[in-house]
Amino acid sequence: MDVEDAIRGRRSVREYTKEPVSDGDIDVILDAGRWAPSGLNNQPWRFMVLRGERKDSISRFTKYGGIIRKAPVCVAVFFDRESGYDRTKDMQAIGACIQNMLLAIHDLGLGAVWLGEIVNQHEKVEAALGLKHELMAIVAIGHPIVSASEGERKGLDELMIEDG
Repeated sequence: MDVEDAIRGRRSVREYTKEPVSDGDIDVILDAGRWAPSGLNNQPWRFMVLRGERKDSISRFTKYGGIIRKAPVCVAVFFDRESGYDRTKDMQAIGACIQNMLLAIHDLGLGAVWLGEIVNQHEKVEAALGLKHELMAIVAIGHPIVSASEGERKGLDELMIEDG
């Protein structure tokens, strides 16, 4: 898929069929994430693939728990504090990592949504999963039930800051 088509065509998908997502597709998705840029190439992200009971156990920590429960698979993305060197740059890198994953998911013909609201309960999620890493997002992934709608974006003229 052409990069511009992937960027413009990707949408948040919140409803999935029951068809499983293959391990091979998960590997492609995670590999795309690990190739994101990071300051000093520190690669501060860590991943956990969540299926079944483990996935369902964290769904209670967000108002979007239904999406997590119904998705065939979720990827939890964490910040590894020990590899970090500058929190702002590390957070930007993790955002780039997640975007790479979302674009790979779209390219595979799958659908996904980046769930960030659950981060408000990150300590509970980390405790439930027995981890010391800091939760950054959950990416719910599956085969979309419906095709994506057209996206809307503000025009560049609305986003530009005038010089001086």
